[in-house]
Amino acid sequence: MTPEFTIRALADAIAEDQLFERDATLVVGVSGGPDSMALLHALCSLNSEADFDLRIHVAHVNHKLRGFEAEKDVAFVEAAADSLELPCSVFATDVASHAKKRGQSIEEAAREERYHFLERVCIQVGAQRAAVGHHADDQAETVLFRILRGTGLRGLGGIPTSRPISPMSDARVVRPLLRFTRSQIVDFLSDRGIPYREDRTNESTEIMRNRIRHTILPKLEEDVNPQVRDALIRLSEQARWVEEYLNETAQRTLETLVISRTDQEMTLNAASLARKNRIIQTELVWRSVASFELGQQDLAFTHIKSVLDLINDPASGKQVSLPGGMTISKLYDRLIISMPTDEPREMIAPDVVLHMPGVTHLPVRGMEIACDLRELQPGELETWREERHPYEQIVDMEKVQLPLTVRARRAGDRFWPLGAPGSKKLAEFLIDAKVTPAERDRVAVVCDQLGPVWIVGHRIDERVKLTRQSKRVLHIKARPLGHGEDE
Repeated sequence: MTPEFTIRALADAIAEDQLFERDATLVVGVSGGPDSMALLHALCSLNSEADFDLRIHVAHVNHKLRGFEAEKDVAFVEAAADSLELPCSVFATDVASHAKKRGQSIEEAAREERYHFLERVCIQVGAQRAAVGHHADDQAETVLFRILRGTGLRGLGGIPTSRPISPMSDARVVRPLLRFTRSQIVDFLSDRGIPYREDRTNESTEIMRNRIRHTILPKLEEDVNPQVRDALIRLSEQARWVEEYLNETAQRTLETLVISRTDQEMTLNAASLARKNRIIQTELVWRSVASFELGQQDLAFTHIKSVLDLINDPASGKQVSLPGGMTISKLYDRLIISMPTDEPREMIAPDVVLHMPGVTHLPVRGMEIACDLRELQPGELETWREERHPYEQIVDMEKVQLPLTVRARRAGDRFWPLGAPGSKKLAEFLIDAKVTPAERDRVAVVCDQLGPVWIVGHRIDERVKLTRQSKRVLHIKARPLGHGEDE
């Protein structure tokens, strides 16, 4: 049975699940619906009723899917934040357009846009946690949805109480209401006289999750088990216990199986892997695929089973296709996990030293970087100030601390974008530039000993810009691999 929803019970859940500190800065995703409004007011009540000292920032996304109703949601959330004397950030995005462009469902695109925005607000306000309003009924519905779709043991774990907001982010998504039911949340709102808005699209049974909520689960409660939601929640909890154990075991084991790793491919010792217990094999396959941050959200048990069959098949040369275009092939005693690309392979995220002067080839990126040292020409300063050259830059060589290297971005990278009022995290800069997660991990970062100098295709660092005192300059240019100076 779920606990009663009180402020004290919420405080206990936060402490037990180690969601955040009592004096944390929190970004709270608020749609205006009952779940998020209950979350917002409950978190505020922790300060007044449970000796918390939270700094709360409201974040709202207008998906532009419901016309005037969506505009009313914005006004409602802004008014709610104002009444609680809280700062509020609002982001409008054309989800339908994004979904069409990316080949996603509306729900997938909306979720992706929401979490991108929450991550950006976290960076802007210095928060390490973004709280969202998922509750126990959402958990039961998710577990049943995954069972019906054909999930494995990992999928039975349902919605985690906490997870990284994106693979390379310092911030985490937390779900403080996950122990409490929808009816308890509505009672909380009613008892405290807290208003909220209803989204009529949540009643549509065209969406599978809504069919589970309004049709399938009620039918199971009526005909099979009145406590089916509790049963699904208990199942998810036990699955997470098993997953925690497997995580610890698999992480240690995976390190012993990796033969080689590039940013496009991982090779494992298939013979050693075949000798492991199948549940450990399952976890190892999932972790290996997840390390590429592509397709693992759609990885069903049928996919895993196909890979396990491949591992234990004595034949060589067979291949399995996975979501996102990934492939896993077996060649003799090697299991090769590959990203969907025909590009040459290069060791993952190396620091490649740039030739000074000269041309450095980066085959995995399909580009080369040319560097040329010379004196600043008359009038050149004004020319470079007036024009934007995303793939060609001139920087003050006297401000560069050699050697220059090129690498992938790293967690915690900071730089001062040219023309910006101050420094910011590279992750925040790329999010603001609307660079997709997959593209962010492909961005080339030119660095010296002090940090990023040029985010290729985007901006140089303010500290290396040309000034009237500049004399010796570095002309640096990125271009497609194999193209000559004339192209």
